[in-house]
Amino acid sequence: MLPPQVITVLICVAVFIVGAAVGAFAGFAYRKKIAETEIGSAEKEATRIINEAIKAAESKKREAVVEAREEIFRARAEHDREYKERRAELQKQERRLQQKEEALDKKYESIEQKEDKLAQKLKETEDLQVEIRALKKGQMDVLERISGFTAEEAKAYLIEQVETEARHDAAVKLKEIERQLKDDADSKAREIISTAIQRCAADHASEATVSVVPLPNDEMKGRIIGREGRNIRALETLTGVDLIIDDTPEAITLSSFDPIRREVARMTLEKLILDGRIHPARIEETVDKSKREVETVIKQQGERALFETGIHGVHPEIVKLLGRMHYRTSYGQNVLNHSLEVAHVAGLLAAELGADITLAKRAGLLHDIGKAVTHEVEGSHVNIGVEIAKKYRESAEVIHAIHAHHGDVEAESVVACLVQAADAISAARPGARRENLEAYIKRLEKLEELADGMKGVEKSFAFQAGREIRIVVKPEEVKDDEMILLARELAKKIENELNYPGQIKVNVVRETRAIEYAK
Repeated sequence: MLPPQVITVLICVAVFIVGAAVGAFAGFAYRKKIAETEIGSAEKEATRIINEAIKAAESKKREAVVEAREEIFRARAEHDREYKERRAELQKQERRLQQKEEALDKKYESIEQKEDKLAQKLKETEDLQVEIRALKKGQMDVLERISGFTAEEAKAYLIEQVETEARHDAAVKLKEIERQLKDDADSKAREIISTAIQRCAADHASEATVSVVPLPNDEMKGRIIGREGRNIRALETLTGVDLIIDDTPEAITLSSFDPIRREVARMTLEKLILDGRIHPARIEETVDKSKREVETVIKQQGERALFETGIHGVHPEIVKLLGRMHYRTSYGQNVLNHSLEVAHVAGLLAAELGADITLAKRAGLLHDIGKAVTHEVEGSHVNIGVEIAKKYRESAEVIHAIHAHHGDVEAESVVACLVQAADAISAARPGARRENLEAYIKRLEKLEELADGMKGVEKSFAFQAGREIRIVVKPEEVKDDEMILLARELAKKIENELNYPGQIKVNVVRETRAIEYAK
Protein backbone atom coordinates (compact mmCIF):
# COMPACT_ATOMS: atom_id res chain seq x y z
CA MET A 1 0.00 0.00 0.00
CA LEU A 2 1.56 3.30 -1.26
CA PRO A 3 1.59 6.37 0.89
CA PRO A 4 -1.04 9.07 0.11
CA GLN A 5 1.68 11.51 -1.13
CA VAL A 6 2.84 9.02 -3.77
CA ILE A 7 -0.70 8.34 -4.91
CA THR A 8 -1.36 12.06 -5.25
CA VAL A 9 1.77 12.57 -7.33
CA LEU A 10 0.87 9.70 -9.62
CA ILE A 11 -2.59 11.07 -10.18
CA CYS A 12 -1.17 14.47 -11.05
CA VAL A 13 1.29 12.94 -13.46
CA ALA A 14 -1.44 10.93 -15.17
CA VAL A 15 -3.63 14.00 -15.54
CA PHE A 16 -0.71 15.93 -16.90
CA ILE A 17 0.13 13.16 -19.42
CA VAL A 18 -3.47 12.93 -20.67
CA GLY A 19 -3.65 16.68 -21.07
CA ALA A 20 -0.38 16.79 -22.91
CA ALA A 21 -1.50 13.97 -25.25
CA VAL A 22 -4.78 15.67 -26.08
CA GLY A 23 -3.40 19.24 -26.41
CA ALA A 24 -0.11 18.67 -28.23
CA PHE A 25 0.43 15.30 -29.76
CA ALA A 26 3.11 16.93 -31.82
CA GLY A 27 5.46 17.37 -28.88
CA PHE A 28 4.85 13.85 -27.65
CA ALA A 29 8.32 12.67 -28.13
CA TYR A 30 9.91 15.59 -26.36
CA ARG A 31 7.45 15.55 -23.55
CA LYS A 32 7.72 11.75 -23.30
CA LYS A 33 11.32 12.10 -22.41
CA ILE A 34 10.53 14.77 -19.87
CA ALA A 35 7.65 12.67 -18.44
CA GLU A 36 9.84 9.60 -18.18
CA THR A 37 12.40 11.68 -16.34
CA GLU A 38 9.74 13.04 -13.94
CA ILE A 39 8.23 9.58 -13.46
CA GLY A 40 11.60 8.20 -12.57
CA SER A 41 12.09 10.98 -10.10
CA ALA A 42 8.63 10.44 -8.60
CA GLU A 43 9.26 6.75 -8.26
CA LYS A 44 12.52 7.47 -6.46
CA GLU A 45 10.69 9.90 -4.16
CA ALA A 46 7.92 7.38 -3.59
CA THR A 47 10.46 4.68 -2.82
CA ARG A 48 12.27 7.03 -0.44
CA ILE A 49 9.00 7.95 1.36
CA ILE A 50 8.01 4.30 1.60
CA ASN A 51 11.39 3.38 3.06
CA GLU A 52 11.16 6.23 5.59
CA ALA A 53 7.61 5.15 6.56
CA ILE A 54 8.79 1.57 7.03
CA LYS A 55 11.71 2.74 9.16
CA ALA A 56 9.37 4.97 11.26
CA ALA A 57 6.92 2.10 11.71
CA GLU A 58 9.69 -0.23 12.82
CA SER A 59 10.95 2.43 15.25
CA LYS A 60 7.45 2.88 16.72
CA LYS A 61 7.09 -0.88 16.90
CA ARG A 62 10.38 -1.22 18.77
CA GLU A 63 9.35 1.59 21.18
CA ALA A 64 5.95 -0.06 21.79
CA VAL A 65 7.64 -3.42 22.40
CA VAL A 66 10.05 -1.79 24.88
CA GLU A 67 7.22 0.00 26.70
CA ALA A 68 5.18 -3.22 26.81
CA ARG A 69 8.15 -5.10 28.19
CA GLU A 70 8.69 -2.40 30.82
CA GLU A 71 5.00 -2.45 31.79
CA ILE A 72 5.07 -6.25 32.01
CA PHE A 73 8.18 -6.02 34.17
CA ARG A 74 6.55 -3.44 36.49
CA ALA A 75 3.34 -5.50 36.74
CA ARG A 76 5.37 -8.64 37.46
CA ALA A 77 7.38 -6.79 40.14
CA GLU A 78 4.17 -5.43 41.74
CA HIS A 79 2.59 -8.85 41.62
CA ASP A 80 5.67 -10.42 43.21
CA ARG A 81 5.65 -7.81 45.97
CA GLU A 82 1.93 -8.30 46.73
CA TYR A 83 2.44 -12.06 46.60
CA LYS A 84 5.27 -11.85 49.13
CA GLU A 85 3.23 -9.55 51.42
CA ARG A 86 0.20 -11.83 51.31
CA ARG A 87 2.37 -14.88 51.85
CA ALA A 88 3.98 -13.21 54.87
CA GLU A 89 0.53 -12.27 56.25
CA LEU A 90 -0.75 -15.78 55.70
CA GLN A 91 2.30 -17.17 57.46
CA LYS A 92 1.63 -14.86 60.44
CA GLN A 93 -2.02 -15.94 60.56
CA GLU A 94 -0.97 -19.57 60.32
CA ARG A 95 1.39 -19.08 63.25
CA ARG A 96 -1.34 -17.33 65.30
CA LEU A 97 -3.84 -20.05 64.47
CA GLN A 98 -1.31 -22.68 65.39
CA GLN A 99 -0.67 -20.95 68.73
CA LYS A 100 -4.41 -20.67 69.39
CA GLU A 101 -4.89 -24.29 68.47
CA GLU A 102 -2.15 -25.28 70.89
CA ALA A 103 -3.73 -23.15 73.62
CA LEU A 104 -7.14 -24.68 72.91
CA ASP A 105 -5.65 -28.12 73.07
CA LYS A 106 -4.16 -27.33 76.47
CA LYS A 107 -7.46 -25.93 77.71
CA TYR A 108 -9.30 -28.93 76.34
CA GLU A 109 -6.95 -31.24 78.17
CA SER A 110 -7.42 -29.21 81.36
CA ILE A 111 -11.21 -29.32 80.96
CA GLU A 112 -11.11 -33.05 80.38
CA GLN A 113 -9.10 -33.49 83.55
CA LYS A 114 -11.58 -31.31 85.49
CA GLU A 115 -14.51 -33.23 83.99
CA ASP A 116 -12.96 -36.46 85.14
CA LYS A 117 -12.55 -35.04 88.65
CA LEU A 118 -16.10 -33.66 88.62
CA ALA A 119 -17.49 -36.96 87.43
CA GLN A 120 -15.64 -38.69 90.23
CA LYS A 121 -16.93 -36.18 92.79
CA LEU A 122 -20.45 -36.41 91.32
CA LYS A 123 -20.38 -40.15 91.73
CA GLU A 124 -19.19 -39.78 95.32
CA THR A 125 -21.95 -37.20 95.94
CA GLU A 126 -24.60 -39.47 94.49
CA ASP A 127 -23.40 -42.29 96.70
CA LEU A 128 -23.57 -39.97 99.72
CA GLN A 129 -27.06 -38.82 98.73
CA VAL A 130 -28.25 -42.39 98.48
CA GLU A 131 -26.80 -43.07 101.90
CA ILE A 132 -28.31 -39.88 103.34
CA ARG A 133 -31.73 -40.66 101.90
CA ALA A 134 -31.57 -44.10 103.43
CA LEU A 135 -30.59 -42.66 106.82
CA LYS A 136 -33.28 -39.96 106.56
CA LYS A 137 -35.93 -42.49 105.68
CA GLY A 138 -34.93 -44.63 108.63
CA GLN A 139 -35.03 -41.60 110.96
CA MET A 140 -38.40 -40.49 109.57
CA ASP A 141 -39.82 -43.95 110.12
CA VAL A 142 -38.58 -43.90 113.71
CA LEU A 143 -39.95 -40.38 114.31
CA GLU A 144 -43.35 -41.22 112.79
CA ARG A 145 -43.54 -44.37 114.93
CA ILE A 146 -42.64 -42.41 118.10
CA SER A 147 -44.78 -39.28 117.44
CA GLY A 148 -47.77 -40.91 115.86
CA PHE A 149 -47.74 -38.24 113.04
CA THR A 150 -46.97 -38.62 109.39
CA ALA A 151 -44.28 -36.38 107.88
CA GLU A 152 -46.82 -33.99 106.31
CA GLU A 153 -48.84 -33.75 109.52
CA ALA A 154 -45.70 -33.05 111.56
CA LYS A 155 -44.56 -30.42 109.05
CA ALA A 156 -47.94 -28.64 109.13
CA TYR A 157 -47.97 -28.76 112.94
CA LEU A 158 -44.44 -27.33 113.21
CA ILE A 159 -45.17 -24.57 110.69
CA GLU A 160 -48.30 -23.56 112.58
CA GLN A 161 -46.43 -23.51 115.90
CA VAL A 162 -43.53 -21.52 114.47
CA GLU A 163 -45.86 -19.04 112.74
CA THR A 164 -47.85 -18.49 115.96
CA GLU A 165 -44.71 -18.01 118.02
CA ALA A 166 -43.18 -15.72 115.38
CA ARG A 167 -46.29 -13.53 115.21
CA HIS A 168 -46.40 -13.35 118.98
CA ASP A 169 -42.71 -12.49 119.25
CA ALA A 170 -43.00 -9.95 116.43
CA ALA A 171 -45.96 -8.26 118.07
CA VAL A 172 -44.22 -8.14 121.45
CA LYS A 173 -41.00 -6.82 119.90
CA LEU A 174 -42.89 -4.27 117.81
CA LYS A 175 -44.76 -3.07 120.86
CA GLU A 176 -41.52 -2.72 122.78
CA ILE A 177 -39.84 -0.81 119.93
CA GLU A 178 -42.82 1.53 119.57
CA ARG A 179 -42.82 2.16 123.30
CA GLN A 180 -39.13 3.01 123.27
CA LEU A 181 -39.50 5.26 120.24
CA LYS A 182 -42.43 7.04 121.80
CA ASP A 183 -40.52 7.51 125.04
CA ASP A 184 -37.47 8.90 123.24
CA ALA A 185 -38.79 10.76 120.20
CA ASP A 186 -42.55 11.05 119.95
CA SER A 187 -43.02 12.91 123.22
CA LYS A 188 -40.24 15.37 122.39
CA ALA A 189 -41.49 15.96 118.85
CA ARG A 190 -45.04 16.50 120.04
CA GLU A 191 -43.81 18.89 122.70
CA ILE A 192 -41.81 20.96 120.20
CA ILE A 193 -44.57 21.10 117.59
CA SER A 194 -47.38 21.79 120.07
CA THR A 195 -45.34 24.53 121.75
CA ALA A 196 -44.57 26.13 118.40
CA ILE A 197 -48.21 26.04 117.32
CA GLN A 198 -49.49 27.36 120.67
CA ARG A 199 -47.03 30.25 120.70
CA CYS A 200 -47.83 31.20 117.12
CA ALA A 201 -51.17 33.03 117.05
CA ALA A 202 -52.31 34.40 113.72
CA ASP A 203 -55.64 35.27 112.16
CA HIS A 204 -56.52 33.37 109.01
CA ALA A 205 -59.03 34.95 106.65
CA SER A 206 -60.63 33.08 103.81
CA GLU A 207 -60.68 35.36 100.77
CA ALA A 208 -62.28 34.68 97.40
CA THR A 209 -61.92 36.15 93.95
CA VAL A 210 -64.91 38.48 94.40
CA SER A 211 -65.65 41.39 96.67
CA VAL A 212 -69.06 42.83 97.49
CA VAL A 213 -69.51 46.58 97.92
CA PRO A 214 -72.69 47.62 99.79
CA LEU A 215 -74.79 50.47 98.38
CA PRO A 216 -76.96 52.94 100.33
CA ASN A 217 -79.81 52.32 97.89
CA ASP A 218 -80.57 50.76 94.52
CA GLU A 219 -80.65 54.16 92.81
CA MET A 220 -76.89 54.31 93.23
CA LYS A 221 -76.55 51.45 90.71
CA GLY A 222 -77.84 53.70 87.93
CA ARG A 223 -75.43 56.49 88.89
CA ILE A 224 -72.51 54.06 88.91
CA ILE A 225 -73.52 52.77 85.46
CA GLY A 226 -73.84 56.33 84.16
CA ARG A 227 -75.26 57.66 80.94
CA GLU A 228 -74.92 54.98 78.25
CA GLY A 229 -72.64 53.06 80.66
CA ARG A 230 -69.77 55.57 80.53
CA ASN A 231 -69.11 55.48 84.29
CA ILE A 232 -68.95 51.68 84.59
CA ARG A 233 -66.78 51.47 81.45
CA ALA A 234 -64.39 54.01 82.92
CA LEU A 235 -64.25 52.08 86.20
CA GLU A 236 -63.60 48.74 84.52
CA THR A 237 -60.99 50.23 82.15
CA LEU A 238 -59.04 52.06 84.86
CA THR A 239 -59.11 49.28 87.48
CA GLY A 240 -59.10 46.13 85.30
CA VAL A 241 -61.98 44.70 87.37
CA ASP A 242 -65.36 43.44 86.20
CA LEU A 243 -68.34 45.13 87.92
CA ILE A 244 -71.30 42.77 88.23
CA ILE A 245 -74.53 44.70 88.73
CA ASP A 246 -77.45 42.30 89.02
CA ASP A 247 -80.68 41.93 90.98
CA THR A 248 -78.85 41.67 94.31
CA PRO A 249 -80.38 44.47 96.41
CA GLU A 250 -78.08 47.31 97.47
CA ALA A 251 -74.87 45.55 96.45
CA ILE A 252 -72.35 45.45 93.61
CA THR A 253 -69.97 42.52 93.04
CA LEU A 254 -66.36 43.11 91.95
CA SER A 255 -64.70 40.22 90.14
CA SER A 256 -60.98 39.90 89.37
CA PHE A 257 -58.28 37.27 89.75
CA ASP A 258 -55.91 40.00 91.00
CA PRO A 259 -56.78 40.87 94.62
CA ILE A 260 -54.84 44.16 94.44
CA ARG A 261 -56.91 45.39 91.51
CA ARG A 262 -60.02 44.25 93.33
CA GLU A 263 -59.00 46.18 96.43
CA VAL A 264 -58.32 49.33 94.36
CA ALA A 265 -61.76 49.01 92.74
CA ARG A 266 -63.42 48.46 96.13
CA MET A 267 -61.79 51.52 97.69
CA THR A 268 -62.63 53.60 94.59
CA LEU A 269 -66.31 52.62 94.70
CA GLU A 270 -66.58 53.33 98.41
CA LYS A 271 -65.01 56.78 97.97
CA LEU A 272 -67.26 57.61 95.00
CA ILE A 273 -70.38 56.52 96.90
CA LEU A 274 -69.44 58.69 99.87
CA ASP A 275 -68.54 61.66 97.66
CA GLY A 276 -71.60 61.38 95.42
CA ARG A 277 -69.85 62.89 92.40
CA ILE A 278 -69.59 60.07 89.89
CA HIS A 279 -68.30 60.93 86.41
CA PRO A 280 -65.28 59.76 84.34
CA ALA A 281 -62.94 62.54 85.43
CA ARG A 282 -63.75 62.04 89.12
CA ILE A 283 -63.46 58.28 88.69
CA GLU A 284 -59.94 58.60 87.22
CA GLU A 285 -58.88 60.89 90.06
CA THR A 286 -60.30 58.55 92.70
CA VAL A 287 -58.67 55.47 91.12
CA ASP A 288 -55.26 57.16 91.25
CA LYS A 289 -55.78 58.06 94.88
CA SER A 290 -56.89 54.53 95.75
CA LYS A 291 -53.86 53.05 93.99
CA ARG A 292 -51.56 55.25 96.07
CA GLU A 293 -53.35 54.19 99.23
CA VAL A 294 -53.10 50.49 98.31
CA GLU A 295 -49.37 50.90 97.60
CA THR A 296 -49.01 52.49 101.03
CA VAL A 297 -50.88 49.58 102.61
CA ILE A 298 -48.66 47.11 100.72
CA LYS A 299 -45.53 48.81 102.05
CA GLN A 300 -46.96 48.91 105.58
CA GLN A 301 -47.89 45.21 105.46
CA GLY A 302 -44.39 44.30 104.29
CA GLU A 303 -42.82 46.38 107.05
CA ARG A 304 -45.21 44.86 109.59
CA ALA A 305 -44.14 41.35 108.55
CA LEU A 306 -40.47 42.27 108.97
CA PHE A 307 -41.17 43.93 112.33
CA GLU A 308 -43.11 40.93 113.66
CA THR A 309 -40.36 38.50 112.68
CA GLY A 310 -37.48 40.80 113.67
CA ILE A 311 -35.76 40.55 110.28
CA HIS A 312 -33.53 43.37 109.00
CA GLY A 313 -31.54 44.17 105.88
CA VAL A 314 -34.23 43.18 103.40
CA HIS A 315 -34.26 44.78 99.93
CA PRO A 316 -37.09 47.37 99.50
CA GLU A 317 -38.51 45.46 96.52
CA ILE A 318 -38.84 42.32 98.63
CA VAL A 319 -40.67 44.42 101.25
CA LYS A 320 -43.16 45.42 98.55
CA LEU A 321 -43.55 41.81 97.43
CA LEU A 322 -44.24 40.77 101.02
CA GLY A 323 -46.92 43.44 101.22
CA ARG A 324 -48.50 42.20 97.97
CA MET A 325 -48.83 38.77 99.57
CA HIS A 326 -51.32 40.36 102.01
CA TYR A 327 -53.81 40.35 99.13
CA ARG A 328 -52.99 36.83 97.92
CA THR A 329 -54.59 33.57 99.08
CA SER A 330 -53.72 29.91 98.56
CA TYR A 331 -56.41 27.28 99.23
CA GLY A 332 -58.27 29.95 101.20
CA GLN A 333 -55.21 30.71 103.36
CA ASN A 334 -53.77 34.24 103.36
CA VAL A 335 -50.26 33.92 101.93
CA LEU A 336 -48.67 36.66 104.05
CA ASN A 337 -50.18 35.31 107.27
CA HIS A 338 -49.11 31.81 106.23
CA SER A 339 -45.56 33.05 105.62
CA LEU A 340 -45.51 34.80 109.02
CA GLU A 341 -46.75 31.62 110.66
CA VAL A 342 -44.09 29.55 108.90
CA ALA A 343 -41.43 32.04 109.96
CA HIS A 344 -42.53 31.89 113.62
CA VAL A 345 -42.82 28.09 113.66
CA ALA A 346 -39.43 27.69 111.92
CA GLY A 347 -37.88 30.07 114.46
CA LEU A 348 -39.36 28.15 117.36
CA LEU A 349 -38.21 24.82 115.95
CA ALA A 350 -34.74 26.28 115.37
CA ALA A 351 -34.65 27.50 118.98
CA GLU A 352 -35.53 24.01 120.23
CA LEU A 353 -32.87 22.38 118.05
CA GLY A 354 -30.14 24.99 118.60
CA ALA A 355 -30.09 26.20 114.98
CA ASP A 356 -29.85 29.78 113.64
CA ILE A 357 -33.21 31.33 114.63
CA THR A 358 -32.85 34.51 112.53
CA LEU A 359 -31.90 32.58 109.40
CA ALA A 360 -34.78 30.12 109.92
CA LYS A 361 -37.28 33.00 110.32
CA ARG A 362 -35.92 34.77 107.24
CA ALA A 363 -36.17 31.64 105.10
CA GLY A 364 -39.66 30.87 106.47
CA LEU A 365 -40.91 34.38 105.73
CA LEU A 366 -39.56 34.39 102.16
CA HIS A 367 -40.30 30.75 101.23
CA ASP A 368 -43.50 31.68 99.32
CA ILE A 369 -42.30 35.05 97.97
CA GLY A 370 -42.86 33.77 94.43
CA LYS A 371 -46.63 33.71 95.00
CA ALA A 372 -46.65 37.52 95.00
CA VAL A 373 -46.10 37.54 91.22
CA THR A 374 -47.30 34.12 90.05
CA HIS A 375 -50.20 35.73 88.17
CA GLU A 376 -47.72 37.97 86.30
CA VAL A 377 -44.74 35.65 85.68
CA GLU A 378 -44.78 32.18 84.10
CA GLY A 379 -43.53 29.29 86.23
CA SER A 380 -44.04 27.72 89.64
CA HIS A 381 -43.88 29.90 92.72
CA VAL A 382 -40.81 27.94 93.91
CA ASN A 383 -38.72 28.78 90.82
CA ILE A 384 -40.01 32.35 90.77
CA GLY A 385 -39.14 32.73 94.45
CA VAL A 386 -35.62 31.40 93.84
CA GLU A 387 -35.10 33.90 91.01
CA ILE A 388 -36.37 36.79 93.15
CA ALA A 389 -34.10 35.80 96.04
CA LYS A 390 -31.10 35.60 93.71
CA LYS A 391 -31.98 38.92 92.08
CA TYR A 392 -32.05 40.75 95.42
CA ARG A 393 -29.00 38.88 96.74
CA GLU A 394 -30.39 36.80 99.53
CA SER A 395 -28.00 34.33 101.16
CA ALA A 396 -27.39 30.89 99.66
CA GLU A 397 -29.04 29.23 102.71
CA VAL A 398 -32.27 31.21 102.18
CA ILE A 399 -32.28 30.49 98.42
CA HIS A 400 -31.78 26.78 99.05
CA ALA A 401 -34.56 26.72 101.67
CA ILE A 402 -36.95 28.39 99.17
CA HIS A 403 -35.96 25.89 96.48
CA ALA A 404 -36.36 22.86 98.75
CA HIS A 405 -39.50 23.71 100.74
CA HIS A 406 -41.71 21.61 98.40
CA GLY A 407 -39.10 18.92 97.73
CA ASP A 408 -38.10 20.19 94.27
CA VAL A 409 -34.51 19.63 95.39
CA GLU A 410 -33.10 17.59 98.27
CA ALA A 411 -32.85 19.56 101.54
CA GLU A 412 -29.18 19.89 102.43
CA SER A 413 -29.32 22.13 105.50
CA VAL A 414 -31.08 22.21 108.86
CA VAL A 415 -32.81 25.48 107.94
CA ALA A 416 -34.27 23.96 104.76
CA CYS A 417 -35.64 21.01 106.75
CA LEU A 418 -37.12 23.36 109.36
CA VAL A 419 -38.85 25.44 106.66
CA GLN A 420 -40.27 22.24 105.13
CA ALA A 421 -41.62 21.13 108.51
CA ALA A 422 -43.01 24.58 109.40
CA ASP A 423 -44.70 24.90 105.99
CA ALA A 424 -46.32 21.47 106.42
CA ILE A 425 -47.48 22.36 109.94
CA SER A 426 -48.99 25.67 108.83
CA ALA A 427 -50.69 24.21 105.75
CA ALA A 428 -51.94 20.93 107.24
CA ARG A 429 -53.17 22.03 110.65
CA PRO A 430 -56.98 21.89 111.09
CA GLY A 431 -58.70 24.98 109.71
CA ALA A 432 -55.73 26.28 107.78
CA ARG A 433 -57.11 25.54 104.35
CA ARG A 434 -60.50 25.03 102.85
CA GLU A 435 -61.22 21.66 101.35
CA ASN A 436 -63.87 20.86 98.81
CA LEU A 437 -66.83 19.25 100.62
CA GLU A 438 -67.25 16.51 98.06
CA ALA A 439 -63.52 15.64 98.12
CA TYR A 440 -63.59 15.72 101.92
CA ILE A 441 -66.50 13.27 102.11
CA LYS A 442 -64.91 10.97 99.53
CA ARG A 443 -61.67 10.96 101.51
CA LEU A 444 -63.52 9.93 104.70
CA GLU A 445 -65.46 7.24 102.84
CA LYS A 446 -62.26 5.90 101.29
CA LEU A 447 -60.62 5.84 104.73
CA GLU A 448 -63.45 3.79 106.26
CA GLU A 449 -63.53 1.54 103.16
CA LEU A 450 -59.83 0.73 103.57
CA ALA A 451 -60.40 -0.12 107.24
CA ASP A 452 -63.45 -2.28 106.53
CA GLY A 453 -61.45 -4.30 104.01
CA MET A 454 -59.02 -5.56 106.66
CA LYS A 455 -59.44 -9.09 108.01
CA GLY A 456 -61.25 -9.29 111.36
CA VAL A 457 -62.64 -5.70 111.29
CA GLU A 458 -66.23 -5.42 112.50
CA LYS A 459 -66.78 -1.65 112.29
CA SER A 460 -64.71 1.46 111.47
CA PHE A 461 -65.35 5.13 112.18
CA ALA A 462 -63.50 8.22 110.89
CA PHE A 463 -63.04 10.91 113.57
CA GLN A 464 -61.62 14.44 113.84
CA ALA A 465 -62.10 15.47 110.20
CA GLY A 466 -60.41 12.32 108.95
CA ARG A 467 -57.35 12.60 111.18
CA GLU A 468 -58.25 9.50 113.20
CA ILE A 469 -59.73 6.15 112.25
CA ARG A 470 -61.19 4.02 115.05
CA ILE A 471 -61.56 0.30 114.32
CA VAL A 472 -63.58 -2.23 116.30
CA VAL A 473 -62.33 -5.76 115.63
CA LYS A 474 -63.99 -9.14 116.17
CA PRO A 475 -62.47 -10.58 119.38
CA GLU A 476 -62.83 -14.17 118.22
CA GLU A 477 -60.76 -13.47 115.05
CA VAL A 478 -58.18 -10.93 116.22
CA LYS A 479 -56.09 -11.56 119.33
CA ASP A 480 -54.46 -8.91 121.52
CA ASP A 481 -51.03 -9.56 120.02
CA GLU A 482 -52.39 -9.26 116.49
CA MET A 483 -53.92 -5.82 117.12
CA ILE A 484 -50.53 -4.11 116.78
CA LEU A 485 -49.85 -5.86 113.47
CA LEU A 486 -53.34 -4.97 112.21
CA ALA A 487 -52.84 -1.28 113.09
CA ARG A 488 -49.48 -1.21 111.34
CA GLU A 489 -50.79 -2.96 108.21
CA LEU A 490 -53.69 -0.51 107.97
CA ALA A 491 -51.37 2.47 108.46
CA LYS A 492 -49.15 1.23 105.61
CA LYS A 493 -52.20 0.66 103.42
CA ILE A 494 -53.47 4.20 104.09
CA GLU A 495 -50.05 5.65 103.26
CA ASN A 496 -49.93 3.79 99.94
CA GLU A 497 -53.51 4.28 98.73
CA LEU A 498 -54.81 7.55 100.22
CA ASN A 499 -53.81 11.20 99.83
CA TYR A 500 -54.36 13.25 102.98
CA PRO A 501 -52.89 16.26 104.79
CA GLY A 502 -50.90 15.75 108.00
CA GLN A 503 -51.20 12.36 109.65
CA ILE A 504 -53.96 9.87 110.50
CA LYS A 505 -54.13 8.07 113.82
CA VAL A 506 -55.13 4.39 113.61
CA ASN A 507 -56.91 3.31 116.82
CA VAL A 508 -57.75 -0.42 117.12
CA VAL A 509 -60.28 -1.45 119.78
CA ARG A 510 -60.92 -5.05 120.89
CA GLU A 511 -63.38 -5.95 123.62
CA THR A 512 -65.05 -9.12 124.85
CA ARG A 513 -68.49 -8.86 126.44
CA ALA A 514 -70.26 -11.40 128.62
CA ILE A 515 -74.02 -10.91 129.00
CA GLU A 516 -76.27 -12.82 131.35
CA TYR A 517 -79.79 -12.16 132.63
CA ALA A 518 -80.91 -12.68 136.25
CA LYS A 519 -84.44 -14.03 136.41
